[in-house]
Amino acid sequence: MGPTPRSTVQRLPERGRYDAPTIHAILDEAYICTVAFVVEGSPIAIPTIHARIDDTLYLHGSNVSRMLSTLAGGVECCVTATVLDGLVLARSVFHSSMNYRSVVLFGRAQPVTDRDEKVRAMRAVTEHVLPGRWDEVRQPNAKEIAGTQIVSITIDDASAKIRTGAPVDEEGDLVLDIWSGVVPLTLMPGAPIADRPELETPGSVRAVTTTPRGH
Repeated sequence: MGPTPRSTVQRLPERGRYDAPTIHAILDEAYICTVAFVVEGSPIAIPTIHARIDDTLYLHGSNVSRMLSTLAGGVECCVTATVLDGLVLARSVFHSSMNYRSVVLFGRAQPVTDRDEKVRAMRAVTEHVLPGRWDEVRQPNAKEIAGTQIVSITIDDASAKIRTGAPVDEEGDLVLDIWSGVVPLTLMPGAPIADRPELETPGSVRAVTTTPRGH
């Protein structure tokens, strides 16, 4: 994996990262990605669930999904994912920012037609949302597998961009009596709401409520 001209970070290039472990970790932590492509000259960006297996990103949905059908046709696409880590509150509006980890990925999707690969991708998506859930629920049947469309994108033309740390104020602003600092942000799950309270809460649900994602 290495940067190309389109995946090289241009603004604040020191924040760019191009190593696979960093890019994979961000994709794995982010619940949602956004897929951008062009249809008949019009740009479209769709938020969706994703999952990664090794160096391949999978997107899945219905057989009638316009996004997946378009991607399966071989159009160029751009996939982005972001994890927000904090609000960076400087002494000035100009220098206020956010701490974040993001990925931008370029490529062409390939339709997944092999049944075994489709099932692996469906499992990966389920586990991406809630680790351990796949083994707790009914497995997809033949009709459900046939009704699911999946495409894959190789993660090779990608970059990450990361901001961490405190505000960077102008030297002249440091004497101002204005609060500055960072407000950390964490995606915190709430208490599970069961549709049948008499059933025991499964391990995957207990785990996600006690260990927030990314911790």
